[in-house]
Amino acid sequence: MSKQIPVSHMAFVRARPGCSAELGARLSALIEPSRTAPGCLSFSLQHSQCDPELWLVSGFWTHQQAMTAYFSTPAMDIFAELVQELVVNSLDFHTFKDVSAAQAQWQSRSRVHKLAG
Repeated sequence: MSKQIPVSHMAFVRARPGCSAELGARLSALIEPSRTAPGCLSFSLQHSQCDPELWLVSGFWTHQQAMTAYFSTPAMDIFAELVQELVVNSLDFHTFKDVSAAQAQWQSRSRVHKLAG
């Protein structure tokens, strides 16, 4: 049996000018349902201290299957709605997985090798 590796996601969401308050209010509706989703370790919404248009939605999950299942829930429809309703100017979404120190060092060396050679 393979070991389950914790994963996370981060979405940087930029509001259109004049829409930041609406964006924050609508994204805040994700917090409680997401925190109770199966496999969710933590879920948060943060607002930039230096850019009033920028919001960060992040979640940490027990494993990839839990995060993928969450992405398939109706709660995630909010992102499409916000884009269609022109509340969002940009959406930058990333997923991550834990790596060991050895994996991180190997990936760093292989990247340097590719750049150099």
